[in-house]
Amino acid sequence: MARLGLIGVVTVTYNSATVLPSFLECLTAQTHREFILFAVDNASNDATIQMLTECSDDRIRVIANAVNVGVAEGNNQGIAAAIAAGCSSVWLLNNDTEFDNTLLAQLATNMVTEQVGMICPKIMYYDEPGKIWAAGGTFQQRYGYRSVHYGEGELDQGQYDEQRLVTYVPTCCVLISAEVFEKVGMMDPRYFVYVDDVDFMYRAMKDGIRLLYFPRAKLLHKVSSLTGQEESISMIRFCTRNRVFFLLKHFGLLRSSPLLLGYQIHFLIGRLTGKLKNDVYFEKQRAVKRGYEMWRASLSEPPH
Repeated sequence: MARLGLIGVVTVTYNSATVLPSFLECLTAQTHREFILFAVDNASNDATIQMLTECSDDRIRVIANAVNVGVAEGNNQGIAAAIAAGCSSVWLLNNDTEFDNTLLAQLATNMVTEQVGMICPKIMYYDEPGKIWAAGGTFQQRYGYRSVHYGEGELDQGQYDEQRLVTYVPTCCVLISAEVFEKVGMMDPRYFVYVDDVDFMYRAMKDGIRLLYFPRAKLLHKVSSLTGQEESISMIRFCTRNRVFFLLKHFGLLRSSPLLLGYQIHFLIGRLTGKLKNDVYFEKQRAVKRGYEMWRASLSEPPH
């Protein structure tokens, strides 16, 4: 599909000053030199913009948003800029990552030789580099195509060292042929953050796009370092809202109803057993309502 050539690297920054130096050092050291970094900043109020604009590498382009438009729309801005610049593929890449200088070359070369539309590496926890965060992933159909990471939390003992086609991967590091966006479309900006990658990968799977997990390439991910810890109220709000919206968007109210009822039972049990604090329980309820409202509003909107 994609030719090995000019690649658009897209990263969305938001108060990323603490992680940018190591990220830029890793990126600018890549052996595959033909790339443009499109850094889309979502109204950072730290030194992020200054760091990017002061970087001497002329392959860095900054798109500075006056307001925070979200990760999904930020990625869309970078993808559109990369395609307009003639890039044959787009590397979606979080800036809270570190990697060796051959990562881009490995991904780009093997995407071409294996004739796939997308390719991802083995992703490890930065704080525990011997532990896997994602060795590719899949969708669990019985749970409404819930996404899961292969090997998450497991010590890497070579059990995921065989390359294979997968159906899901988080978009913190995935190289995508520009042709894929022509077929699948862009990220759905309504998600803002979280589940936008699930939505995109689900659509890609339905459209028959081949996604290769390539374990010889590795990346270290500083998981949730910029968006908050896993149990933050913000993450709970967006993940719950967006999961409800995803189900209703792709399967409609009738097919989604059993799963949505299951969520409510799960939330209630969590509250009764003390596993969910009252503030978290009520936040989830508000998020469910907002997800339903988003879906209702989407019925009168053009498709994304």
